[in-house]
Amino acid sequence: MINILSLATFLCALDVGNTAAPGTIQKPNIIFILADDLGVGNVGCYGSDQAKTPNIDKLAKGGIRYTNAYTPPLCGPSRAVIMTGRYGFRTGATNQDATGQIKATSETFLPTILKQAGYATSCIGKWGQLPSGPSSFGFDDYWKFKGSGKYWNTQNGASNYEVNGKTVKLREKEYIPDLMHRHLVDFIQMNREKPFFVYYSLSHVHAEILPTPDSKPNSKDLFADNIAYMDKLVGKLVAELDRLKLREKTILVFVGDNGTGKAHSASSTIDGKRLSGEKGSMLEGGAHVPLIANCPGVVRSGHVSTDLVDSSDFLPTFAELAGAKLPEKRVIDGRSFAPQLHGEKGKHREWVFIQLAGMWYVRDANWKLNQAGELFDMSKAPFQETLIASNSGDRNAITARKRLQTLLQELNPAGGIRDAGDGTGRHANKKKK
Repeated sequence: MINILSLATFLCALDVGNTAAPGTIQKPNIIFILADDLGVGNVGCYGSDQAKTPNIDKLAKGGIRYTNAYTPPLCGPSRAVIMTGRYGFRTGATNQDATGQIKATSETFLPTILKQAGYATSCIGKWGQLPSGPSSFGFDDYWKFKGSGKYWNTQNGASNYEVNGKTVKLREKEYIPDLMHRHLVDFIQMNREKPFFVYYSLSHVHAEILPTPDSKPNSKDLFADNIAYMDKLVGKLVAELDRLKLREKTILVFVGDNGTGKAHSASSTIDGKRLSGEKGSMLEGGAHVPLIANCPGVVRSGHVSTDLVDSSDFLPTFAELAGAKLPEKRVIDGRSFAPQLHGEKGKHREWVFIQLAGMWYVRDANWKLNQAGELFDMSKAPFQETLIASNSGDRNAITARKRLQTLLQELNPAGGIRDAGDGTGRHANKKKK
């Protein structure tokens, strides 16, 4: 599911079926759009029965849509893997609270790597469970709000926001996503003459689900309103890049940070079917997310990729695109999918690894094996995952179990930093001693 682009020479598919033509781009701008609690069942081009996302769908039609992208199923651990390119058992970011304990002296975040290659960097939106502030981890510029799902000043914790160290009061009738978009446009305009990287971390569509500026009075579906407004902002961003003549110099990557939140998982169906699991669960719907990459003349056009991708892959991919060096003397779990973005074969992943608290699994195209030794047939995913009996005589299952057991032994998550939380991935251990 998750894939991105290559280094100096890029082939571009101008339209579906057309012959790919060579193109070149050096140090492309990168805008990483991270939607909050948006699963595959909430995006039109993934077959959503309810969601209408014409602007996001247009990005997919003109770029690459990945059907096998995975992240840890809660936002803190997911974002930590994205920013470090390292699995949670290496960094300690295995639960929401532990993620906030990462130190800049021990982990190198993505913007620090890109800055060394001459990129201007900005973090706009949710910083969430990540530690300290964006500037401590390499961002030149930032605009952030506290917590998750903040939209209006009527909400607890949404009375103000922070811009580059300055606290600003959120006034009545100011809508946080609009302020974020305005800051994004300003940053792009100020840095249009040099390469830039933006970590655009959306409010949408994390709860609390409230009316948007476009919601009609007494709207019956505020969740749909929020998805529509998010999609509208994506369209406005594309239009601004067109206006500034930066569209063909800018790679847009759109991805969800985890699956759909529990309150809306039942209604987030595809072809009338509910996904197995949701945000916070180790089932398919917790980690399976939308991923789209788009850049006219650079990223393949009109392509659907079945490649496996997990969230550790973004850091090495963006580093390759930028011509940046990866941190030395440190295990980077991610694998760059930059070549595949423009149609080259590249080196495809054969498996992904997902961890939350003391739970984990390794998954390939057809099978999943978890920390308890349970093997699942994933041929009917994302709607169904079938537990295979440990004494099954099925040859395919026996072969899959052996292969995935070997992978887990090599990764050795049990030998890494042990989770000290309450076991859910949401909290530290709050039990009384």
